[in-house]
Amino acid sequence: MSTTKLDKSLEKELTALTEEGRAKGNERVIQDYIPPAGDRGPRYKLVGSKNEFIRLNSNSYLSLSNHPKLIGAADDATHKFGVGPGAVRFIDGTFIHHTELEQRIADFLEKPAAKIFNSAYTANCGLALSISDKKTHWIGDQLNHNSIIRAMRISNIPRENKGIFKHNDMTDLKRCLDAVGPGIERVVVIFDGIFSMRGDNAPIDKIVNICKRYDDKFTDGVITVVDDSHGMGAYGDSGRGTQDYCGVVPDIIVGTFGKAFGVNGGFIAGSKTLVESVRQKADTYIYTNPLSVADCAAAITALDICDSQEGLNLLTSLKERTAQFRQGLDKLGLESIPGPHPVVPLMVRDTAKTHALVKYLYDHGVLVVGLTFPVVPRGDETIRFQINAAHTQADIDSVIELLGKFK
Repeated sequence: MSTTKLDKSLEKELTALTEEGRAKGNERVIQDYIPPAGDRGPRYKLVGSKNEFIRLNSNSYLSLSNHPKLIGAADDATHKFGVGPGAVRFIDGTFIHHTELEQRIADFLEKPAAKIFNSAYTANCGLALSISDKKTHWIGDQLNHNSIIRAMRISNIPRENKGIFKHNDMTDLKRCLDAVGPGIERVVVIFDGIFSMRGDNAPIDKIVNICKRYDDKFTDGVITVVDDSHGMGAYGDSGRGTQDYCGVVPDIIVGTFGKAFGVNGGFIAGSKTLVESVRQKADTYIYTNPLSVADCAAAITALDICDSQEGLNLLTSLKERTAQFRQGLDKLGLESIPGPHPVVPLMVRDTAKTHALVKYLYDHGVLVVGLTFPVVPRGDETIRFQINAAHTQADIDSVIELLGKFK
C-alpha cells in the first residue's frame, strides 16, 4: 500500500488552491536575530536573503520575546524541570508553573479563575465543547477569527442554533437575539476584542448592555465571550485589552500569551465553576500535553513586566510609534481604518498593486502581510502593518519614506 492515489487527488486540490489565489506562499525561514542598536530597532535575517529585515508583521506588540528576564525565567524553569511535561495535566503533567500562571492571568484580568491551553485556538474550541448542549444558541460577529468559527462548528449544537451579526452592528446583534428560537436555555455571544486584520475593536460596552436586556429571557442567561488575543497586553491604559479600553468586562475572556506577552499558549478566564467545567470537559485540554514550564515561567514574567513601570513605558512607546505610523500614512494621503491599536491596515484596494507593494517593501528590508482577492473581496485588498514597542522613531520614519517613494 502507498499514498500514490491519494497524492494525485491532493495534487489536484493544491493546484486548485493556487489557481483560485488561496494557496499559501513558501514559508520564509528566520535564521538570525540582530538586537536593537542606536536608533535602530531589532532586525532579522532570512535564509536565502542578504538583507536585514525590520518586521512589521509580528504579533509581539510589546517586543518581549527577547527580553532577558523572560529568557532567564524560561532557562531556570527548564534546568529545574526539563523541556517537556511528560504527560497530560490529569496524569501528573501539572507543574507548579502551570498553576502559578493560571492564578497570575486570573489576577491580571480580575477574574476568579483561569485555565491555560496550548493556544487561544484550542482554548476557543475547548470552551465551546464545555458550555454547549442542544439547548445552547451561539451568536458571533461576522468577522470573528477562524478559531471562533471552528469552535461554533464543533460545539455539538444544531445548525439553526447559530446566528451571525454584521460586523460591530448592534442593531443586527439585536436581530440575532430576537431570532433565538423556543426551547433555548443558554445564549453565548462571542466576538473578537480586536479584529486582527483591521485593528478595530468590538464595542464591548454596547454588546454587554444589549445582552443584559435579554438575560432574563433564558434559563442560563446570555453569556458574553471575548477573544482578546490581539488586545491583551497591547490595548487600553493598563494593557488589559479591549475590556480596559471600553470600560466593561465580559463574562468570559479568551486570550493568548503568544502576542503582546511574547511567549506561547492560550487561556480562558472566568468563574471558578466555568473553569472547572472546562477542566473536566474540554477535549483540547484533557487529551494533550500542556505548555512547557519554560513557556509558563516566561509568561508569568511577562505579566509581571506588564504590571510594572517598565510595562507602562513599553505600552507608551507602542502607542507613540503607532500614532507616528498612522500620522505618516495620513500625510501621504494613504487610507487606513482609524483606531489606536498597533494593527494598522493600509487599504490598497487593488490586487496587483498590493502584491507589488509587498514585494517592494521586502526588497527594501521590510516584512509585511498582504491580503488580496479571493482572501478578501475585490476592492478590500489590504496590507497589514503591525507596530511593536521595539520599533524606533527612525524605523517608522524609514518605512513611511519607503511608502512615499513607491510608484
